[in-house]
Amino acid sequence: MKLKKTNSNPLLEPYGTPYDTPPFHKIKPEHFLPAIKTAIEEAKREIANIKTEPHPDFNNTIEALERSGERLSLVSSIFFNLNAAETNDTIQALAKEISPLLSSYSNDIMLDEDLFEKIRSVYHKKENLELDEEGRTLLEKTYKAFVRNGANLGIEDKEKLRKIDKQLSSLGLEYGEHVLKETNRYELVIDNEEDLKGLPSSAIEAAVQTATEKGKDGKWVFTLAFPSYVPFMTYAKNRELRKKLFIAYHTKACKGDELDNKELIKKILLLKDKRARLLGYPRFADFVLEERMAGSGENVLSFLKDLLKKSKPKAMEEIQELEAFAKELDGIDRLEKWDFSYYSEKLKKAKYEVDDELLKPYFELNNTVKGVFLTAEKLFGIIFKPNRDIPVYNEEVTAYEVLDRNGKHLAVFYVDFFPREGKRNGAWMTSYRGQRREKGTVKRPLVSIVCNFTKPTKTSPSLLTFNEVTTLFHEFGHALHGMLAEGKYESLSGTNVYWDFVELPSQIMENWCYEKECLDLFARHYETGEPIPSELVDKLKKAANFHQGYQTVRQVSLGLLDMAYYTADPNDIQDIFVFEKSQMSSTELLPTVEGTLMSTSFGHIFQGGYAAGYYSYKWAEVLDADAFELFLEKGIFDPSTSESFKKNILAAGGKAHPKELYRRFRGREPKPEALLKRAGLTK
Repeated sequence: MKLKKTNSNPLLEPYGTPYDTPPFHKIKPEHFLPAIKTAIEEAKREIANIKTEPHPDFNNTIEALERSGERLSLVSSIFFNLNAAETNDTIQALAKEISPLLSSYSNDIMLDEDLFEKIRSVYHKKENLELDEEGRTLLEKTYKAFVRNGANLGIEDKEKLRKIDKQLSSLGLEYGEHVLKETNRYELVIDNEEDLKGLPSSAIEAAVQTATEKGKDGKWVFTLAFPSYVPFMTYAKNRELRKKLFIAYHTKACKGDELDNKELIKKILLLKDKRARLLGYPRFADFVLEERMAGSGENVLSFLKDLLKKSKPKAMEEIQELEAFAKELDGIDRLEKWDFSYYSEKLKKAKYEVDDELLKPYFELNNTVKGVFLTAEKLFGIIFKPNRDIPVYNEEVTAYEVLDRNGKHLAVFYVDFFPREGKRNGAWMTSYRGQRREKGTVKRPLVSIVCNFTKPTKTSPSLLTFNEVTTLFHEFGHALHGMLAEGKYESLSGTNVYWDFVELPSQIMENWCYEKECLDLFARHYETGEPIPSELVDKLKKAANFHQGYQTVRQVSLGLLDMAYYTADPNDIQDIFVFEKSQMSSTELLPTVEGTLMSTSFGHIFQGGYAAGYYSYKWAEVLDADAFELFLEKGIFDPSTSESFKKNILAAGGKAHPKELYRRFRGREPKPEALLKRAGLTK
């Protein structure tokens, strides 16, 4: 790919921005490839210097390796974050060039025999080294990372590993591009106002705005983006249109056209399995779970099957109740998957007198963001100040300085809330730079959360559903993990922890959304300014367990599907439709919809980092339910409990094994009963 050359490259010069934040206002797509190539060469020289050390020790080898490649890390973080939140055809084409370069560079390091020999010599002297806890963890992690990435392989096998990693890098990008293009190209165009019955005015107005943006004035357009898709499935009375939108959503990238992901999945599975076996593991799941709290596939399956056993009877009761309700209300003889959200919302309102339309006026986006900040201030003593001098990559993005209670700088925090064509669906936290301490100075982190919330319209501000409120608190919990990091080494700081531990800080934050003491900080009617009534909060708490059996079974089903993919022999997976159906049959609660497929848009396990790890969400729920019980006992803003959580979980990062960190906070191992009790699955 040829791009126009420029004389200067802002990615290779001093940024000249507040806190060395990325100079988004100067960066152009053509800057990335030369910057990546230059940064790779720079990092290679740093590695070469390590290899010349005649007497390898912890400082000149392990710490030096940890410090190497700083510029490469910064530039690649900027690039891939933009590819997720602000992409275009040029960026996507560049990704196909850049990813193999980075994969090749990584392999050059991990498969370098001379470098590994230096690391091994330090590792074998570990008993004689006077290292603190972080130092011991870094040494252990560095050595294991090399072994787990092929350092002990022979020359031929190392070459095979290089090819596998290069292919996997490209396939993952292609998979994600297909899902994004499928999401962007679908439109449900409505020109008959009768078909809008049941939809709230906010959803209708958003559809008018979308239609105008797409050049379809006088019509209403709904898309597969969450803020458009979810309200339609929840409120639209027209059952046939719900079916149409549901099928469009659940047939993404599986239609046999140029955006089909089925063959990509088979290739990804084969390569990951081949990689694991090359490294001496029976299956890819065995490789992944060696570095997880769960420890083994047997433990994961035991955990998921136990949850299924305890949740499925409750889920079946919920479905039976919903079927009876739908039949009584509308004469529905057979409840279908596109009916679930619609009748579930109606039943919830009937049982608890609460629904999203009743709640949304109390959750105006700006107020809710202030509420998240106030919650963090009360818990951890941190303050957020908008800083318009910090460059952003889109005008919708806001950058904040994060300060401690004494005014000391802690982090820069970016927020990006609304859907765009160049942004993938969902919500996530990411970072542009991690935190570390080096030679008496501290590099503070640059952290971001990206969401897809309902946009404001001409007549209404952005009003969040309660699910969007919990999503905001969830991603903010991840951000706190990054912003409050106090580690010595970047690779052990912030969210650089075991993947089945990383969801604890995010999921525990969701609990505050149900507490009146927290809601009173921000939940005020956007028109009247009245605080959310106590009776509404009580109803919200009572409704918290509504359809928890169903939701638990759904999460378990995804975890089981993930584990099935990465424990099976991929050569036996000839038909993705057949395989998915066989694995999810034990968790199906509603009739199967022929032609629909989850796997082809299950980005978590085929593009993201959750391969053989999707169970982590439920695993971390055990931790968060157990941890929040302590806050409930002591007070949800109790200073000593907050300080302990900050010190032992948020600030600690990955400096010790997560079981040890949790024990330091809680004083004991987590108890699964807390989750079952909270979900209403046990008494």
